[in-house]
Amino acid sequence: MKASQKDFKGLAPRAARDARVFFFCGPDDAGSQDAAEMIAALLPEAGERVELAGSDLRKDPVRLGDEARSTSLFGDARHIWIRASGDEVHDAVENLLAGEAEACPVLILATSATDKSRTAKLLANRSDALVAMFYPPDLRSMAGTVRDMGDAAGVQLSGELAERIARAAALDSRLAKSEVTKLALYLDASKEAPKTADADALDAIGARTDDDGFMGLVNAVLSGETAKLAGELARMRELGLNPVGLLLAFERRTAQLVQLAGKLGRRGNPVELVDAEAAARRVFWKDKRDLITQLKAWRGPKLARLVDRLMDLHRQLLGNSQNAELLLAQGLTAIARAAAPRSSGASRRD
Repeated sequence: MKASQKDFKGLAPRAARDARVFFFCGPDDAGSQDAAEMIAALLPEAGERVELAGSDLRKDPVRLGDEARSTSLFGDARHIWIRASGDEVHDAVENLLAGEAEACPVLILATSATDKSRTAKLLANRSDALVAMFYPPDLRSMAGTVRDMGDAAGVQLSGELAERIARAAALDSRLAKSEVTKLALYLDASKEAPKTADADALDAIGARTDDDGFMGLVNAVLSGETAKLAGELARMRELGLNPVGLLLAFERRTAQLVQLAGKLGRRGNPVELVDAEAAARRVFWKDKRDLITQLKAWRGPKLARLVDRLMDLHRQLLGNSQNAELLLAQGLTAIARAAAPRSSGASRRD
């Protein structure tokens, strides 16, 4: 079965009951993770979570079937959680489906895959599988999601404050939820005893805004402002920004650029497009200048290569956490140089 972003929540309870393999894909990694967490919570018997990497299953496609049909140490229920890129797990899933013995639920978060990928096509028409694809939210919808998070936590948020949290989290629901949770703790709020949050409370918990959080570095790198890079990287170290969390902000902005580039086409005018998107409140007005610059810098195949670079960098950070800050700085420096305007007569690979 297939689920769209719009109907996923309505379909989730039935899918958790009937399906055994779940494939979450699309450019919104946070949305995919939220959906996978929802399914895991709805499983009749979730039990122990066993985490596997798609790269390992690509090398050993038999392993998934073995893991899914084995029991936990004490014979309890279990489910398998896989992080993969593209179609890394296709052969492993194919082997799993070919087996006859009952398998535990398998949840696959497939970064950079779509519902047209080989793995998705393998599962889409099966009643015992679910394929769900997620696109990045715009500012308005993310602000609405933040307000819903606040309601669930007992924190009443104005539209302006919800937008501020959404922007500071780079439209990433995981980061936004963290901020709302901190607000609830600070205000001693709960669903039974709700409290109203204000800007002072948000400042008190250290929520970072566009000016002192992720976005200064994000915009410097993707706009090719290499002169600002050293200072922004130094500030990253001073603030102790989490490398993976910071990279997620880059992935979110890049996903936004992919969306805008799709609307822009080959001959569209970036200024006119971004003005229209801002007027419709699908982008924040303060982001207009940066988005226009970045749309001019990243187009067509070059934008596709940027997506691949960020995904590769993400894998490097997860695989080498001790050197994550250094790896991130090196990767961002290369991206900034690729985005920088070319000087006359200069030739440089992006």
